[in-house]
Amino acid sequence: MKPPQTSSAHVLIFPCPAQGHVNSMLNLAQLLALRHLHVTFLNTEHTHNRLTRFADIESLLARYPTLRFKTIPDGLPEEHPRSGERAAEPLLSLKVHGKPLLRDILVKEKVTCLVADGLFAKLANDMAEEVGVATIHFRTIGASCFWTYFWAPYLFQSNELPVTGEEDMDRVITSIPGMENLLRCRDLPSFFRPNRDTGKPHVHFETVVSETQQSLRASAVILNTFDDLEAPALSHIRRHFPTIFTVGPLHQHRESRAPTSITTSNNSMWEEDMSCMEWLDSHPFRSVIYVSFGSLTTMTKESLMEFWYGLVNSKMRFLWVVRSDMITAGEGKDESVPAELVEGTKERGLMVGWVPQVEVLAHKSVGAFMTHCGWNSTIESVVAGVPMVCWPYFADQQVNSRLVSDSWKVGLDMKDVCDRNVVENMVNDVMVNRKEEFLQSAEKLAILARKNVSEGGPSYDNLDRLIEFIELISQK
Repeated sequence: MKPPQTSSAHVLIFPCPAQGHVNSMLNLAQLLALRHLHVTFLNTEHTHNRLTRFADIESLLARYPTLRFKTIPDGLPEEHPRSGERAAEPLLSLKVHGKPLLRDILVKEKVTCLVADGLFAKLANDMAEEVGVATIHFRTIGASCFWTYFWAPYLFQSNELPVTGEEDMDRVITSIPGMENLLRCRDLPSFFRPNRDTGKPHVHFETVVSETQQSLRASAVILNTFDDLEAPALSHIRRHFPTIFTVGPLHQHRESRAPTSITTSNNSMWEEDMSCMEWLDSHPFRSVIYVSFGSLTTMTKESLMEFWYGLVNSKMRFLWVVRSDMITAGEGKDESVPAELVEGTKERGLMVGWVPQVEVLAHKSVGAFMTHCGWNSTIESVVAGVPMVCWPYFADQQVNSRLVSDSWKVGLDMKDVCDRNVVENMVNDVMVNRKEEFLQSAEKLAILARKNVSEGGPSYDNLDRLIEFIELISQK
């Protein structure tokens, strides 16, 4: 039996240095390597150090002989938090310092196709054109948010932007094609809101809009979504971006093509506390609400206490991820926790630093997910058929939470509210009062998600088309 033929294409994958971006783009890297394309995954040194510590990189490299990693510095000191209000600084630093480093790698490694995170759109386009390499943009957000970013200039033309202030937040946005009357001002991406301190447009607004426009220069755009999930937005996107590959949900797609009976990387930049799985095993079917606000969200101690009281007062069992860097510094030094919270958590809760989220969502005892609605978390919950309570933090998460509650009807949206009574009531609604309603909707979406990445499904076929496309543009 002759060995599989290795492709002549050499793909450089360049993600934004954040957990959600690295996770989905590393899933794509594995799918390309599975088809014997040469793939180089370019991380920052900080990101790669965390992956090396907490993900099974050696196993990944052993499984995929044509996959390898390279690193570049992000230009920031190691002690930089890289989360919360400063989450965007590694990205901005790379845009300033990364140009010569990226150029050198493209040339020295004889790269034939650059798959760049859409947040690096202009940098990637400029460098690829300079050295004569084809460029594909990967957007780690959903199609609906990508389309909202793209349509932002037209919202100014129709006088639906700018958002003027808090009194304006429930005004309905009527002119986004395919999403008419879906979004209110509060459901627009967080960067569309005025800065709370200055009242002027958010500092990142022009950046996300201009980087999205830059994707018109790319040979193609990859989206980690599936056609049944975001059909209205996708139909309009394709009129402007004729070469779109919807290949999601990527984590399920990878599992569909390469089942994890063989050990694979978990793609995690955080140490996973596996004791949570044994704890889940000890609880009844769909009796636990899983709570995680992702890898970048930060909150005050006061906000944490509102969530904590709401969870304890709901009387539901809960598994809660509280990262070591999640709580922002506040006034005073009172670290005490009220006795009723300690007792309520001891009886019904477990708080851990990080978990294997896909496995947790798939566990039989998990009945709902309280989430920041990052796109990975959202689509992982969709695949698992788990209803959501959404508390979006920033960027695309405001759009995603509106989709969950009003388009897909698989959960509730509590954006812009942090109140223990609201938390308690929404937890009880998804876990008890409206449980069957949400579960039925969630299971329908989960079936569609799995069909899309099964052999003969649209996302499955789109990945095959993407690989053929990469082979073609690599020969030019």
